[in-house]
Amino acid sequence: MSVERVLVTGGTGFLAGWAIKRLEEQGYRVRTTVRSAPKQEAVRAAVGDGVEFAIADLTSPDGWAEAVAGCDYVLHPASPLGGANSAEPDDFIVPAREGTLNVLRAATAAGVKRVVMTSAANTASPAEYTEEGVFDETLVSEDDPSFGAYRRSKIVAERAAWDFMAAYAGTTTLTTVLPGAVFGPVLSPDNLKSVQIVAGLLDGRMPGVPRIGLEVVDVRDVIDLHLAAMTAPEAAGQRFLGTGEFMWMSDVARTLKNGLDVEVPTAELPDEAVRQAARSDANLEQIVPALGRRSVHSADKAKRLLGWQPRPGAETVIDTARSILAWRSA
Repeated sequence: MSVERVLVTGGTGFLAGWAIKRLEEQGYRVRTTVRSAPKQEAVRAAVGDGVEFAIADLTSPDGWAEAVAGCDYVLHPASPLGGANSAEPDDFIVPAREGTLNVLRAATAAGVKRVVMTSAANTASPAEYTEEGVFDETLVSEDDPSFGAYRRSKIVAERAAWDFMAAYAGTTTLTTVLPGAVFGPVLSPDNLKSVQIVAGLLDGRMPGVPRIGLEVVDVRDVIDLHLAAMTAPEAAGQRFLGTGEFMWMSDVARTLKNGLDVEVPTAELPDEAVRQAARSDANLEQIVPALGRRSVHSADKAKRLLGWQPRPGAETVIDTARSILAWRSA
């Protein structure tokens, strides 16, 4: 029996690196995309020499047919770079949508068995983040110009994917995974920005922490969910929330302080102080709508159908911090 091959999009990414690593551990042949040949070295440094490469960019249809050729499955965690703080939201939203369609067009033309696309939990969230409740995959968020560009890009891209598949009559199937706040060990110093919340706390740059709630999930568990969704027959045509333990930022800070004996700010900042600061800080502006958010998601479907079990949030937070500190001292 021949070994199956999986294409992982965006090989330099945080999720992609762990996907490559897990797939190789499970005996798959792995190919990944990079936007240019020089980026191959960064991927090899993170995951080893066993991976194959294809040159393809989300913003162009070029190269995707070659990337998926001979592949049995596609994992699509790649997101467009930059643009989240642009004055033009379409700088982020359009590449996310068109990139997803480029991947799906190539994958369906090649007849791959399944595409597993990484979406986000906020594509199954109410419009008002402060609305309380427990939400599941049956909630499909509508695009709203008042949302941040990142959230809009995930909503628009996932909707485009499902619309594409609804008009497709072939054998390829689609599954989407909707993770929460993805933390965990980083495989490369290039990925430190992926865990910038924890990095920022370790730096002590803030006098306190905003009153933001996070559904902390480990990158290793998110990838395990992708792999289960890739092959389970019952996962075809399904959305799966991959959210973990709900933690306030102050909980994350105290976990770091107590677990690693490091000095981090633990006091909660008044919401109004955060709003004031956000007027001159685009990164803070993105989180203002979530101040005080108490709504959470249920990952019961993934647990029930795919046997998924995420680890405790505190364990992930500590592992993330240790990884960051190790890279900084390397």
